Amino acid sequence: MADVVLACEGLKKAYGDLMVLKGINFKIEKGQTKVIIGPSGSGKSTFLRVIGLLEPPTDGKVFFEGQDVYSSDMDLNMVRAKIGFVFQEPSLFRHLTALDNVKIGLKVVLGMSEEEATEKAMETLRLVHLEEWAHHYPAQLSGGQQQRVGIARALAMDPDILLFDEPTASLDIELTWEVIDVMKELAEREVTMLVVTHEIGFAKEVADEILFMDDGKFLEWGPPEKVLRNPSTPRAREFLSRLLGGV
Repeated sequence: MADVVLACEGLKKAYGDLMVLKGINFKIEKGQTKVIIGPSGSGKSTFLRVIGLLEPPTDGKVFFEGQDVYSSDMDLNMVRAKIGFVFQEPSLFRHLTALDNVKIGLKVVLGMSEEEATEKAMETLRLVHLEEWAHHYPAQLSGGQQQRVGIARALAMDPDILLFDEPTASLDIELTWEVIDVMKELAEREVTMLVVTHEIGFAKEVADEILFMDDGKFLEWGPPEKVLRNPSTPRAREFLSRLLGGV
């Protein structure tokens, strides 16, 4: 049986009277890449934050590697350390080099020595093709390079899963592909990834499953070919016809 890394049952999230997530069931197995698409305001980012343990659910259960996170004696901080996040903006420390931005979590959270952290950080920067930029500061890097440092920072912690929230939304086309190419390489290495994105080319090529979210629910899910070319719900057809120009 495949190893389920993250899962949820009946997941709900409300902010006051506003119910943003409306009873979601989901699971992702080790080595899978799943992509979430949907209109702005549909709950995609909130879902990532809740299933990634950055915010507690209003109702429902979250499971990490088979254990009910909130109904057990699991150390939430230890679990969070095994979940890597890559946000739309990498939020790098401006006063630290790319290398030091990647090293800081290794030293502070994992307690690595300076030598160990440097070796691990350089190894991870090589994976995202930035070893030659290790000693540059964020202001000296392009937006795509900064985002790749953000990916390296998350990867260096050896997470069991990486969550991406619109990682290319603020980048132009050329820089977008720098980041997408790195994500494709991670998928080839069977890094477990849950990705919120509008990059349909990436989703079509890499995703094991695409999930369409609208109004706090998954309305459509399945292999890329099914969801993108033959959606079964009118809302998904409408969204995809706009996104794909009728493809």
